[in-house]
Amino acid sequence: MNSLSKTILFGGSGFLGPIILERYPEIVSVGRTQPPPEVKNKHIHFESLDDLSVLDELDFDKVIFLIGNSNHHQINQSGMMGLDYNVIPIKKALHYLKRRKLKKFIAFTTILLYDVDKLKLPADESQPINPYLNDYVFSKYLQEEVMKFYKEVPSIAVRLSNIYGPTRLVRPDLVPTLMQGVLSSRETEVWSIKPERDLIYAKDAADAVAVLLETDYTGHVNLGAGESRSIGEVVEIIEKLSGKKIKVLDVPVTGPMKFVTDISLITKLTGWKPKYSLEGGLKETYQIMKMLK
Repeated sequence: MNSLSKTILFGGSGFLGPIILERYPEIVSVGRTQPPPEVKNKHIHFESLDDLSVLDELDFDKVIFLIGNSNHHQINQSGMMGLDYNVIPIKKALHYLKRRKLKKFIAFTTILLYDVDKLKLPADESQPINPYLNDYVFSKYLQEEVMKFYKEVPSIAVRLSNIYGPTRLVRPDLVPTLMQGVLSSRETEVWSIKPERDLIYAKDAADAVAVLLETDYTGHVNLGAGESRSIGEVVEIIEKLSGKKIKVLDVPVTGPMKFVTDISLITKLTGWKPKYSLEGGLKETYQIMKMLK
């Protein structure tokens, strides 16, 4: 029996969920919304996280939890959105799952937890954090605290760097925004090309999650590409792929001008390393999003 055949995934209609499901067809999708049509995995519908009794008879021992919201801008403008979308759902799920004999529960937080003012690059898991930076980061910190509270569930909080990949969704992230812009008739803009970010392709992230499920490790772990690339490089690659010019506004941006994730822990635990270069990941993202258009 395949080791992932007893794995369920909450949130298969979002961004990363469909990519994981497509790569691992033995994983069962569970949730209120059916995954997109290209995903052929088994799907179990439930109406609410308040009642997960539909899972009572399902044989599973590993869980990937992807219910949440990554729209920093909206969450930081709302007093309750971070709690409503990122904290309460994981609390409800773990309250049910604590009575199941799980081998692993994986959920996703953010490398933005690390304290920018005390940061040493590349950022490893021992770096000090600042969970009080804004509402979004605070909600991700509370997710990790909820996971610690349910100590009977062996959990990993994946602190995710800047992830990108093909999607139908309208997302606030840089790459899908630029891709959707150049694939439309509207002018595409970027605030600044100066920042350097750690950008991981979604397929690499999916493979990392699959191997993390097999470890005995619990706690938090960084997930990124392990290198920094400038936004200018991203813009240049997308311009070459699309043949369209992206306007640079030269607007000041928040956050560190450079970030690199130390991925030595996940590599030590699993042997995983990213397979896709930025050029390769962006090319595939563009090709797929062009077909989805």
